[in-house]
Amino acid sequence: MKKLFLIIGAPGSGKTTDAEIIAERNSDDIIHYSTGDLLRAEVASGSDRGKLINSFISKGLIVPIEIAIETITSAIKSAPSDVILFDGYPRSHEQMNELDKFLLTDSSIELVSVIEVVVSEDVARDRVLGRARGDDDNEKVFNNRMNVYTDPLADIQSFYESKKLLKKIDGERSIDDIVDEMELFIESKI
Repeated sequence: MKKLFLIIGAPGSGKTTDAEIIAERNSDDIIHYSTGDLLRAEVASGSDRGKLINSFISKGLIVPIEIAIETITSAIKSAPSDVILFDGYPRSHEQMNELDKFLLTDSSIELVSVIEVVVSEDVARDRVLGRARGDDDNEKVFNNRMNVYTDPLADIQSFYESKKLLKKIDGERSIDDIVDEMELFIESKI
């Protein structure tokens, strides 16, 4: 059975970096995925699903939830490791509900925990604007991304807390402290 850990956090929380480091340190047992990477890889594969995904992405449209869930769950099922760290998902009620519905019908994947890397909006803003890697790292875009993250957050937290799956980690410490705590937590669950 595949053991799934969802890692959520604000833009600039460090969730992707944290997950990448843990997956690197445990490369025989743990793999890391993100939604964007999976969708881009599917497009690059030239598959029928990839062509369908590209028809949305190339127009700047959001990939329909059913296609995103299908892509994500397909990757999880065929992952070379039994422990999967998946960052940046879910980002909406709809994504959360669709993933939950899927997991209820598929016994080959167990959602072990949702790990939230918690940072204040000020810290997130400083990190994103401080790294300024591209056009999407400006104040206006940051504010939009932050709103997209925070609008459904209370409901997502409440949903996973009610299932006793939510684990919050302080993301405002050194990267070593954050990664060590997250790694120990994951190891305690597998």
